[in-house]
Amino acid sequence: MRTVTLPVAYMPLVDAAPLIVAREMGFDHTEGISLDLKPAPSWSALRDMLAFGHVDAAHLLSPIPVAMALGLGGFATPLSAVSVLSLNGNVIGVGTKLAGRLADHGYSFDFSDAQAAGAALARSSDEVLVFGVPFTFSMHVELLRYWIARTELASKQVEIRTVPPPLMARALASGEIDAFCVGEPWGSFAVDDNVAALLLPGKAIWTCAPEKVLAVRNDWAETEPELLGGLMRSVWRAGRWLSNQESRTTASEMLSRKAYLNVSPELVDRALLGEFTVSANGEQRHVDGFVEFFEGAATFPWRSQAKWIAHQLAIRNGLDTTTAERQAASVFRSDLYRRELHLLGVEIPGASEKLEGALPEAKAVASTNGSLILPRNAFFDRSIFEPAG
Repeated sequence: MRTVTLPVAYMPLVDAAPLIVAREMGFDHTEGISLDLKPAPSWSALRDMLAFGHVDAAHLLSPIPVAMALGLGGFATPLSAVSVLSLNGNVIGVGTKLAGRLADHGYSFDFSDAQAAGAALARSSDEVLVFGVPFTFSMHVELLRYWIARTELASKQVEIRTVPPPLMARALASGEIDAFCVGEPWGSFAVDDNVAALLLPGKAIWTCAPEKVLAVRNDWAETEPELLGGLMRSVWRAGRWLSNQESRTTASEMLSRKAYLNVSPELVDRALLGEFTVSANGEQRHVDGFVEFFEGAATFPWRSQAKWIAHQLAIRNGLDTTTAERQAASVFRSDLYRRELHLLGVEIPGASEKLEGALPEAKAVASTNGSLILPRNAFFDRSIFEPAG
């Protein structure tokens, strides 16, 4: 079968798994396409590759296309997030010196209580606390700022600096930053490098944060609907394959290869299984569903997710929140998701928006086949975000 080659950019992270698996398992060929995966050295480079047409699609931080729609960051190329590649998958870590202070103050590194972690970090850190994040417009920044504003950390002077994920451990060791929020495996890499201890998973702040999206340019989506559909379906199949527990060992070995993440399979395995070593002392913590690629409509691009991101960006940048939310709603393309994924009989939600943070436990909701159960969706401070109409 003749295939069409699609250049797709990605960052070497565990949550690039759906693209890597789609290529390695041949799900792309099933759809008549061949994914040419191109690693990027930074998120700004990856964004530019997509915006300037060097690639047709990208593994992208979820806030980037929203920020671009709001006129932030200096780029105006209209992008569409046609599906969510992953929920969650980030970790917050601190340098070993700061970790020692936390331990001296009796903090247990329980890896689950965001409120307690914020209070302990506020008591143990210096007057200025510097966090490293991978990019300005990222869920890392949004989770950090949300957490800081709603804990005792609000009384501290906090700086946030951009550091490429693979360089996070080095920045910590050199004293450039005191702490970080980064996607796996780079948090665990810093622990194994004896320069960090893990404080929290991002999931402890928001249980259903849309971390990465599959993004394309609007003009490409309009002119290449068949290629777009094939790309979306191949990536969806990869997410389903990843959801099977028996696939995890193979996936860890696949992602760890030199061509992709170039780290040990054991590091990848921690994220996929949610089994973490949180300090150089070997302390272990478990996180159910640390990163999710499939279950509970994880790949559906909820417009309310885009509106939550836009709301946070609007407040910080002096924009009208209602206008920002309206602009963001057209970025997360639930319409394209419905059009392309119904061909596979995918269980698709009946609505395109929901109250974010309003599910203290899993709940059955209206869907195409009537069997969709959404997972717990909660913020650590129990707030609820109601999107503007």
